[in-house]
Amino acid sequence: MRRNELTAGLEGAFRILEDVVKETDLDPTVREVGHIVEVGHGTVRVRGLSGVRSQELLRFPGDLMGLAFNVDEREIGVILLGSGDHLIAGAEVRRTGDVASVSVGDALTGRIIDAMAVPIDGGGPLKTDEIRPVERPAWPIMDRSPVTVPLQTGLKVVDALIPIGRGQRELILGDRQTGKTAIALDTILNQKKTDVVCIYCAVGKRISAVAKFIDDLKTYDAMEYTTVVLATEEDPPGLRFIAPYAATSIGEYFMEKGRDVLVVYDDLTRHARAYRELSLLLRRPPGREAFPGDIFYIHSRLLERSTHLRDEHGGGSLTALPIIETEAQNLSAYIPTNLISITDGQVYLSPDLFQQGNMPAVDVGTSVSRVGGKTQLPAYRRVAGDLRLSYSQFEELESFARFGTRLDEETRKTLDRGRRVREILKQPQYEPLTVCEQIAVLLAVNEGVLDGVALSEVIPTAEAIRKAVARDLEELCERIAAGDPLEDEDIERLLASARRQLPEGAAVGEAASTQPKE
Repeated sequence: MRRNELTAGLEGAFRILEDVVKETDLDPTVREVGHIVEVGHGTVRVRGLSGVRSQELLRFPGDLMGLAFNVDEREIGVILLGSGDHLIAGAEVRRTGDVASVSVGDALTGRIIDAMAVPIDGGGPLKTDEIRPVERPAWPIMDRSPVTVPLQTGLKVVDALIPIGRGQRELILGDRQTGKTAIALDTILNQKKTDVVCIYCAVGKRISAVAKFIDDLKTYDAMEYTTVVLATEEDPPGLRFIAPYAATSIGEYFMEKGRDVLVVYDDLTRHARAYRELSLLLRRPPGREAFPGDIFYIHSRLLERSTHLRDEHGGGSLTALPIIETEAQNLSAYIPTNLISITDGQVYLSPDLFQQGNMPAVDVGTSVSRVGGKTQLPAYRRVAGDLRLSYSQFEELESFARFGTRLDEETRKTLDRGRRVREILKQPQYEPLTVCEQIAVLLAVNEGVLDGVALSEVIPTAEAIRKAVARDLEELCERIAAGDPLEDEDIERLLASARRQLPEGAAVGEAASTQPKE
């Protein structure tokens, strides 16, 4: 009896084993395994991976990922995408056959993620649509359309004098603590009533500064359409290096769906320093200012991905606002000159203007938009066509006038008008203006309506003008925002509304020409 039971049990076990063998893939699997020979700060050196490719992801103990960077004959220099404190020499390293990728999708909107698209805001896991490599080729030239649609920042000095278009790359630069991030923040806030998706990429920033930025976004309900990608100063240099590329891949997902995207890189100076740190640790030969020879290429391949696509490819756009920090107003340093040559213009913030209280501290003479009036609404071209030139002439005349004791009447009028323009261009943070409000106050100062107003009363009067226009000329404001040109009748209505807001006793100055500029 016992023999029969034993035989039946063995037969059952053999049948189970046969079923398992049939369902199991017995084809041999080849895995290339190497080992660590040296561990550095944010980098390691690996041997034994003869078939590894450049930019390939490698897996280390603890599911830590690394990026194959230096592919030499004897060993591989790897950038770690996380903390490598637990790694030791001799530890096993495996190839993955993949490249660095990031999850993309509509679910990223309103979330705070790290450079690997892992949520760090406590909002739960992400349900993304697809995975894209962080490094992608830029769109071919023949698939791109001209930049013709404006991206309104809500700042008078930028929208009127240094216009930015959707698909443009406009550099923001200046010394530390001059308001660079503030301009980017106001631009994001101004997209609240538009369909623009915003992405803020913080690279090497202090955690306290990033927390303040995110708090401002939440306070003004801007997180609803913004994705924040973080790689702070406490993160490994590898994460700081790939963060801008990951943010761009996220933006490209929306762009290829036909959406307009704004990406702010804050800032690329720290990004370049992270790359320099990695390159020196991996013993790459240093060049000017100890930066490696391909420092220009890492930024050009990033910013060239910003574009405006043709309609057959969705018609979306990706606008880039890279931020860099200068030292002692030195615009001819290595990184600033590189990025100035890559981008389509720059907004320069002067510490001298900042100290004088002229905020935003934009130096109109040094700033430029190489797309220019092609993206401006017709109303701006009619009202502020020659404002940039006349304001630059005023600044030069003002510097010379300090040496003279007596001025002729024409010079005095030019200086008085220029000082009022300077007051008008001042704007508090967190208060972006609509197109119509900007046009109203710029027209008032350009036409001499404010010439008789005391300098201390210019800002309150301008505030009253823009409120009155938004309240009383709603239909006209809608036409201006839609891109309709300003007719003579429209200008008279705006001027009449502005004159009614003048303080008692103020005289109206001599009007300037409002004819369209060629």
